Amino acid sequence: MHCISLPSSHLPLYSPPKTSFKLACHVSPRMSLNDNNNTSSSSGNGFSLINNISKLLWGPSLPPGLLISTVRTAWTSTWQLMMSQLAPSDPSGGYTRPPSKFRLSRQNPTATSTKIHLYVGLPCPWAHRTLIVLALKGLEEAVPVSIAAPGLDGSWEFKDLPDKDKSWDRDILVPSRDKVNGCRNLKEVYRLRKGGYNGRATVPMLWDMDKKEVICNESYDIIEFFNSGINGLAQNPGLDLSPVELKGKIEEWNRVIYPNVNNGVYRCGFAQSQEAYDAAVNGLFSTLDRIDDHLGGSRYLCGDRLTLADICLFTTLIRFDLVYNVLFKCTKKKLLEFSNLHGYMLDIYQFLGARPSIKDDSRISTQISLHLNHLKQAQVASHVKELDPKGCCHLQFSGDYGWLLPDSFSIKSWQHSTCYALRL
Repeated sequence: MHCISLPSSHLPLYSPPKTSFKLACHVSPRMSLNDNNNTSSSSGNGFSLINNISKLLWGPSLPPGLLISTVRTAWTSTWQLMMSQLAPSDPSGGYTRPPSKFRLSRQNPTATSTKIHLYVGLPCPWAHRTLIVLALKGLEEAVPVSIAAPGLDGSWEFKDLPDKDKSWDRDILVPSRDKVNGCRNLKEVYRLRKGGYNGRATVPMLWDMDKKEVICNESYDIIEFFNSGINGLAQNPGLDLSPVELKGKIEEWNRVIYPNVNNGVYRCGFAQSQEAYDAAVNGLFSTLDRIDDHLGGSRYLCGDRLTLADICLFTTLIRFDLVYNVLFKCTKKKLLEFSNLHGYMLDIYQFLGARPSIKDDSRISTQISLHLNHLKQAQVASHVKELDPKGCCHLQFSGDYGWLLPDSFSIKSWQHSTCYALRL
């Protein structure tokens, strides 16, 4: 790993005592060459049959034009039908995110007077922000979490890991079973509410364990609630990520960052016309340029204090080069090329990693590290495996991930190849 320092225009990173270690990668041993060949042969039987048929029909020549045009038309029509459900668009082809169905009202005391449970999915940036605030406020014991994983059909499913995969640190989040309702997938949980539910089953979702009701599935409502709504249950009630004197600035930044950056990367990836893509990508990078300029004279978005606005931006930035740049075609620049944004992201990462644990004197960093290869695979699985029959995951960043994390920031959980509150 390489030691990365912030640009001179940004404040220096926190640097704990340097500890050298090699990144431990979990590698499943190959039992035998025969086993590997059998697996490859089995997985390729379908394609071998297709190849044999194609050779029989037209030999080494290209498929006839009629076949190509027919398949292209069928694929395009099927893709448009599927995307109309997965990523609905406006008449210009621009992605239109459906609004959250369940909102948490400030006047609604339900969530403060009942047992609550949080449902998340690790690849989801919107769920990621709730896990960060949950950890920073010390709410892990008060608000238990069930973790879903992307299923083959794109829905969120619960998994009970084999015993061999349960040997990690007890503080690390991994996909799990539904700890409250015992459901197989998140859609079943939503349907348990009174009157049922046939809409989109999204994460994060806050669940009323007593009434078996969805309290909220809007991420920003949830992080505001975690920040100030249940301080009586928090182990770190003094931390305020949305102080009264900064609320105006926080809301102002949210109005800029949400449509152009948080949702902007999705608008790039899910655009269904060139016009929509151009508008989305230009809005994204002009906003990143604006934020980069602002950070030349400010440690965080609202000054020297970390706020909810920073956390919401961070969960997009940490994914940018590894996922959005490639998968969602956000290719004008990498985050690494910005003078201040990359250092800002590392600063927040280290701020979170260096927070003293509420429970003991050890550092909370073991709970909020991340495994980047898992992030890439999970994000690809949740968005494009439906589009690619082979489910191939792109290769990127050969070697270590020194571009992202400074060598001086050694983290125990890197060696576990998993994470907690920053699990993506």
